[in-house]
Amino acid sequence: MVACPELTVVPETVETLVASDGLPLSIARYGETDAERTVAFAHGFGQTRHAWHDTARAIASAGFHCVAADGRGHGESGWVPGGAYSLDPFVDDARTLARACGARPVWVGASMGGLVGLLAQGESTEPLFDALVLVDVTPSWETAGVERIMTFMHAHPDGFESVEHAQAEVARYLPHRASAKSPERLSKLLVTLPNGRLRWHWDPKLLDTVARDAIKWNARLKAAAQRLTLPVLLVSGGRSDLVSERTIAEFQALVPHAEHTSIADATHMVVGDANDRFTATIAAYLQRLSPGATRCRT
Repeated sequence: MVACPELTVVPETVETLVASDGLPLSIARYGETDAERTVAFAHGFGQTRHAWHDTARAIASAGFHCVAADGRGHGESGWVPGGAYSLDPFVDDARTLARACGARPVWVGASMGGLVGLLAQGESTEPLFDALVLVDVTPSWETAGVERIMTFMHAHPDGFESVEHAQAEVARYLPHRASAKSPERLSKLLVTLPNGRLRWHWDPKLLDTVARDAIKWNARLKAAAQRLTLPVLLVSGGRSDLVSERTIAEFQALVPHAEHTSIADATHMVVGDANDRFTATIAAYLQRLSPGATRCRT
């Protein structure tokens, strides 16, 4: 395996991208914008662009331009008025982000971010990405894994007493991790309520719309997958309860040219569970892709 790029200090610039419906999307750029290739990172449901921070810095250190965005309703991006979320605006946001990169980026999407990228490219009449990397997600998934995630996300609707309280709950949800997320990093995922309690950074109404309707995406996702012609890599967690041998085999039948690699001991939270190994896997894949000009507009 190719070693993980050495982590050095890389400039990070945060800016606002305006979605086609006017919603502000917060994005961070790492590295030089005139690099020969750009990598766009899309987080999973309930995460933020900060999930990619270490990987983006490492990949940028290797000479790439990296972009990570907060999805609508997440992090520092805008919330949809009235909570009227649906799948298609997320897909349109992916196209907006790709076009803001100038030439085509490599799209690396975890969970929901991968599905959104798959739909954006599979349902487009134009090439949007140079390659597509799906991180522990396939057009079909195991119900038990989704139910476990939703149980965690529905918990504590009144928020947490403190960062330490949230930290303890995350540790209970991810007992396999040797060390807990530091209070400093976890605080970036929390916002303070008027009563002083803390809640997650995402709009709770996402649970009543996008999350509730996810199972309805399956047929559409399979159809989009069959139309993919660009290079595709699936990175799965060896201990994932959402992606299984069954769903991987189904995906490989839909996209016969797709590559697959598994990161042993990682769960569905591949990037957080095994960041060094994940980053090394992405770095090796980028090195194998044919060179392409991917200058981003500032």
